[in-house]
Amino acid sequence: MIKRNGRRVPFDRDKLVRSLQISLRKRPVEPERIETMVSAIVRELESGGEAEISSETIGEIVMEHLRSLDDVAYVRFASVYRNFREAKDFEAVLGELSSEDDPRRVPLRK
Repeated sequence: MIKRNGRRVPFDRDKLVRSLQISLRKRPVEPERIETMVSAIVRELESGGEAEISSETIGEIVMEHLRSLDDVAYVRFASVYRNFREAKDFEAVLGELSSEDDPRRVPLRK
């Protein structure tokens, strides 16, 4: 994996699991669904055929999966991954979510 600063490090599945668990903390998502999502992400990365993959690509793939699973976890992950600095950063992501209708996703409370 190629980090944003150009450094190369091995992909760490456990680190992926930990970051997802942090994003999903206190959310009504079963551990089995998290494991299924991690496996799907890893398969997607492996099937890409790339010898090295950027951390940005991994982050985008993770966000796609979180977006379809849980709104709050998606916003949490996005806020760290995209380095949110202001309330308008959150507003933009919330605007994206409010325009979607996916019955599998755990929505934000309204």
